[in-house]
Amino acid sequence: MIIDCHGHFTTAPPALGQWRERQIRAFEESGARVSPDELVITDDEIRAAIENGQLKLQLERGTDLTIFSPGAGKMAHHYGDAQTSLDWSQVSNDLIARVCELFPGRFVGVCQLPQSPGAGLEASIGNSVAELERCVEELGFVGCLLNPDPSDGYWQAPPLTDRLYYPLYEKMVELDVPAMIHVAMSRNEALQGTCAHYLNGDTAVFMQLCMSDLFTDFPTLKLILPHGGGAVPYHWGRYRGWMLDQKRPPLETMLNNVFFDTCVYHKRGLELLLDVIPESNVLFASEMIGAVRAVDPETGRRFDDTRFLLDQIPIKDRQAVYGGNAQRVFGRLK
Repeated sequence: MIIDCHGHFTTAPPALGQWRERQIRAFEESGARVSPDELVITDDEIRAAIENGQLKLQLERGTDLTIFSPGAGKMAHHYGDAQTSLDWSQVSNDLIARVCELFPGRFVGVCQLPQSPGAGLEASIGNSVAELERCVEELGFVGCLLNPDPSDGYWQAPPLTDRLYYPLYEKMVELDVPAMIHVAMSRNEALQGTCAHYLNGDTAVFMQLCMSDLFTDFPTLKLILPHGGGAVPYHWGRYRGWMLDQKRPPLETMLNNVFFDTCVYHKRGLELLLDVIPESNVLFASEMIGAVRAVDPETGRRFDDTRFLLDQIPIKDRQAVYGGNAQRVFGRLK
């Protein structure tokens, strides 16, 4: 089984975005709320969005299952207040659950968390714990997206290793679900989203983990760094050297808890990832119909067709990378 561990509902019916626009505008203009009941999306609209998008590419590329979450950039946690984020997360997660119900065996859910920046962050972690539990136990989801920068481009939150996040990690361990560390949009003009903010987020969080004892407190916690881990594999020696300088545990101990996906859109980059990071810590992913949608003129294939690239690379345990590792990291897939 080939499992794509990184998919977003980027082709959601337009009504979702229109509801979100009304929600943001109402709160900014008067503090009013827009009821989730005002969002109407039919099953036929969902089928059309999936059959002409993610499912079409699944069939073309020969993948079996996509671990599916709301659009990451659209999480946009800086808008509104904690209730705004909670309503938006629940609406988005309920839509993912409907996709999974309509296409059983093809999609399984990962939830957006209702995080908020600034003074609302701590309270929003409590909301995130409750929403994670709802999505896992009631909707059958297998993980969550965790945004290390709810300010969306200004990095005003404490590191993910801060004890403020511990209630969430306790619930993740209890439920046996991992988090994919994924920033949302960037509203900072100096930090473009796709190629700066996303990759910076992956890199920054890895260093937060290196500087902490988080995995001493949570030895079974599992975190996934998307986009190949940003700069991490390329600078593995820098991290190893820093850990030695600081008399920290060997860098390799991080690999008990940290995993990397294959959303790297060129062959040489994937070769580097698989050369530096053990195959047991690499999960197949494409983020198809995501941040990069163009066709590579050198290959004639879409940049996000990572299976096409990986098929050209020698891999000792291809089944582990293509699916077995995902089944181990996402314990509830079993």
